[in-house]
Amino acid sequence: MSTSLSGLRPRRLAIRLRERLARADRVTAAAALVSLAAGVLTFAIAATVFSHHSANHDEGVYLTQAALLLGGQLEFHAGALADAFHPWFFVEDGGRLYPKYNPVPAATFAVSMGLFGEPRVTLAAIAAGNAALVYLLGSLTFGRRAGLAAAVLFAASPMAIATSSAFLPYAPTTFFNLVFAVAYLRSVRDGSLRAAGLAGIAIGVAFFARPYTAVLFAAPFILHALWRVGRAAARADGLSPLPNVSSLPDPIRRHGLTAIFGTLFVGITLAYNVRMTGDPLVFPYQAFAPMDGPGFGERRILGHSVEYTPALALESNRYAIQEIATRWLAGGPLGTALAAIGGAVAIHGWRAHGDVSGAAAVDAAGSPDSPGSPGFRRTAALLLVGVAVAVVVGNLFFWGTHNALADLSDPTDGLASLFGPFYHFDLLVPLSVFGGLGVAAGRRVLSSARERLASRGVSPAVARVAVAVVVASAVVVAGVAAVDAASEPIERNAAVDAKHEAAYAPIDETTFEDGLVFLPTPYGEWQNHPFQYLRNEPGLDGDVVYALERDPVEDFAVLDAYPDRTPYRYAYHGTWTPNPDVYVTPELETLDRRSGSELDAETTVEVPERVARAQVRVDPRRGGDGGPDHVSYTVTDPGESLAVDWTVTPEGVRLPGSAADADADEPVPFDPEGDVVAVTVTLVDPAGSTFTYRQEVTVRETEGGEAGTEGPGVEAVWPPERSTCRLVTECGNEGTYLPDAPDTHPEWAAFETDAEASGD
Repeated sequence: MSTSLSGLRPRRLAIRLRERLARADRVTAAAALVSLAAGVLTFAIAATVFSHHSANHDEGVYLTQAALLLGGQLEFHAGALADAFHPWFFVEDGGRLYPKYNPVPAATFAVSMGLFGEPRVTLAAIAAGNAALVYLLGSLTFGRRAGLAAAVLFAASPMAIATSSAFLPYAPTTFFNLVFAVAYLRSVRDGSLRAAGLAGIAIGVAFFARPYTAVLFAAPFILHALWRVGRAAARADGLSPLPNVSSLPDPIRRHGLTAIFGTLFVGITLAYNVRMTGDPLVFPYQAFAPMDGPGFGERRILGHSVEYTPALALESNRYAIQEIATRWLAGGPLGTALAAIGGAVAIHGWRAHGDVSGAAAVDAAGSPDSPGSPGFRRTAALLLVGVAVAVVVGNLFFWGTHNALADLSDPTDGLASLFGPFYHFDLLVPLSVFGGLGVAAGRRVLSSARERLASRGVSPAVARVAVAVVVASAVVVAGVAAVDAASEPIERNAAVDAKHEAAYAPIDETTFEDGLVFLPTPYGEWQNHPFQYLRNEPGLDGDVVYALERDPVEDFAVLDAYPDRTPYRYAYHGTWTPNPDVYVTPELETLDRRSGSELDAETTVEVPERVARAQVRVDPRRGGDGGPDHVSYTVTDPGESLAVDWTVTPEGVRLPGSAADADADEPVPFDPEGDVVAVTVTLVDPAGSTFTYRQEVTVRETEGGEAGTEGPGVEAVWPPERSTCRLVTECGNEGTYLPDAPDTHPEWAAFETDAEASGD
């Protein structure tokens, strides 16, 4: 019985779907296909072009926040180890770490993470939803055919494609803004309280997601609502102090309901502020960087600051709008031209017919193509114009656009080169809708041309062919323009992903079971900046835990906190830069903690011909009390290879083996709490050029009873970090020695090191 029921349910759903598709007109079905295509395209790009995430490290913030929400948390509780686990754009507050961003975008990603184990499903759903909502908005304003064209323009815009395919907040916030706009207009057109309530919820959620973005989008609607409420109150000759809700004029009831639900979410936002920062008026982003908000004057975030003047704001935003008009709207200049044509058609229609959609149009069944009165359509069009103005003017007061553009003279520089001027993302909505009207107007022109040809005696078949040729040519030109506009940023993002894929290859190839991976800090002590692909679970547990490689004392603290995990070191040869063409060669190295009363080590290096001498030296980074700060000796005839013995004891590091320099055997003290000891072998040729083998080992002194010793002992993290450097004795990651990557060092270079711990 259960089998038959389980088979019956999908069958019924399929029957209902076929019935609805049969009832749907061609325009609605086409809009559904456009939305579906937008979702599929977004998922495909997210899974391929952004498989290891983008150059915008905010993605890691939102995905980490989504994982926290799924775990029932709003923050990490790392205690004394907070600095070792500090993610990018998280605020540290007394051992807890919380994100600077509000949780709504992350919550949308968390839904599909929880349901499907794949957050990209949310990206696809939001992209499809945005295309569908643009269709509805365009249909309400200019008719369904214009709405269909608007959906195509929006979905095909490079900024929508790139931004919607990454885990960023702009497309999700626009989704809620669009739900608000469609619901608001339907509440006005149909007098629907349900739509009014939905509008309030949607804009409230958008405010919780990105307050400034939501306020800019909603500003013209708020002004319209206030005007309608004021006019209704004036017509009602004022209101009694305690009026009956049912007796209130309809505009007051509807817009009041929208305001109530919107205000409710404003309250939720302020309550969230109290929970995170302790002050309802201090947002988490302000706690992270108090001078990062809207306004002029000095703007600052971390070490980056700008004197943000009105002149700089005008220059940056002019350039951003220019970029949208020429690169980031569908078809580039062609899409912008269509939007301009749509605006001209709306103005002409308003003057000539009192209707912004132009001449009245009907669908195939003879029903009005654009339901609602001409006055309603004028209002909807003016509100869209208001959104465009609010987004453009409002962003003048925010320095983020200037930061995203980076170099105003180079469109291939900065995050805007990968995603477009994303703070203007909502500007795509009015541009696409007016562009849709331009397309619909062109269709009407072609239809009129066909009728004129037929009236002049041209065969209907010939007229249809002529129009078809024009349409096909226009579609080809538009398609080529759209693909050309979208291909450049997609190629740039694909290059970034290829770099990331190569960098994370050792991680992807490893199956972790209770692993602890130490990560380098090329951009400072931040996790997920740049390595946002490597994120921790909410409980700082799971199959693998990522920690920053930092001060030796703090590294030992992390090791002590996870004594039963297998430690690893993620390292690379090269310099990590944002340039997608500059790769690094990565390595994931398993670590070992070696301990005893002392550690006897031997380092063997290959020596090329024409080396005159070799200098061996030991340098602790911190040093201890008393004794020399380093010791060294010189080998005058190193031969084809050179073996160097050195010993780590509680008294310090000894470098025996030189009869010529008896002081070399004197121990060099290190910080007993934790230190990094560098052992270097520098080869010098007759001309004075040098080549240095460098190894750095993290060591500390252990007390009696620890590390398997009865008296004081030592502990070391093995193997050391090794590098080979030309002309200098220290060269960081640029010289990281990777024995299995011969291209990273001279072919003659060989660097072996081993150590044995001895007990009492």
